[in-house]
Amino acid sequence: MSGVPGERRLSIAHVDSERGFSGGEAQVMLLVEGLAARGYRNVVFCPPGSRLASAAPAAGAETAAARMRNEVDLPSVLRLARGFRAARVDLVHLHTGRATWLGGLAARLAGLPALTTRRMDRPIRRGARTRLVYESLTRKVVAISPGVARCLAEGGVPAGRVVTIASSVDPERLRPTRRREAVRAELGAGPGEVVVLVLATLSRRKGVDLLLEALSALRAQGCGCTLWIAGDGEEAAALRAQAARLGLEAQVRFLGRRDDKAELLAGCDLLAMPSRQEGLGVAALEAMAAGRPVVGSRVGGLQDAVVHERTGLLVPPEDTEALTAALRRVITDAGLRRRLGEAGPARVEEGFLASQMVEAYEQLYADILRGDGGPV
Repeated sequence: MSGVPGERRLSIAHVDSERGFSGGEAQVMLLVEGLAARGYRNVVFCPPGSRLASAAPAAGAETAAARMRNEVDLPSVLRLARGFRAARVDLVHLHTGRATWLGGLAARLAGLPALTTRRMDRPIRRGARTRLVYESLTRKVVAISPGVARCLAEGGVPAGRVVTIASSVDPERLRPTRRREAVRAELGAGPGEVVVLVLATLSRRKGVDLLLEALSALRAQGCGCTLWIAGDGEEAAALRAQAARLGLEAQVRFLGRRDDKAELLAGCDLLAMPSRQEGLGVAALEAMAAGRPVVGSRVGGLQDAVVHERTGLLVPPEDTEALTAALRRVITDAGLRRRLGEAGPARVEEGFLASQMVEAYEQLYADILRGDGGPV
């Protein structure tokens, strides 16, 4: 599908209700940029003043202000429907939970086909609203991993409505602009130190508190390492307090939100993702693309992306003893770190490249617009 049907470019409305910018919004930008390169016109409907509104033009997209204050903001449905008509879009792609509900209603009102991408591995409650959203308001729901697809199935979403298209990375964007030694020197890591990296929004679901407990246990075993925590969020203050309580101030550096993930990955030795829940875990994909092993939890899509004993080590969620043991293996065995890291890029090429994600969405759009997406 060329993206230029007839005499007019195909136009896609992308709806995202978040004011912040996390992994989901980064995926939206990768998709939009790839679609634009293939000749599609993209209009991003998002809150005014959001980081997505600022980022979209650089990805080749138009933007439209869309306030979606809460789940019962019904006036926003009317505003979105008018916006879709004014933008003359052909298809509506919904990217967050709130956007799926409000934007799905708006697409129905505007007489447009819609699809949604589900990025979270949270349980879905069976009931009338779930049937309305996934069987009436949208033609297809994209799960970003088999783990998310399993949650949809358990919530009663018909299998014929679900398509799995993995989140992705562009390895070219993970090429560092500074040498590993310079990055480590800037952040106070000596040549012989093993550096563990966290790239995450600091929320409870990311399990960074479990990682701090594991670091404390490792120190008691005489196994030292340095931890870089890149990210911010509602748990930041509590995690700082926990690190102080455990006496880890000298080992842990809270870096805040960073835009130089390529450099941080170049400077670290492994990535830790002790998540309690994870739709897929783009940070794990980024680490593998950069040739770094992952120590993570066997949850959601993370267990589908990271291959245990090939590109990383996986442990049961909330099992600090198992997490400590896995970290100890990777920290103390340079050969294991090298073997796991070297297998990462090939794993990413098996279905997690941005170009592969864009092509899959392009085919799905074509199916829906041909009427193959199921009844509305």
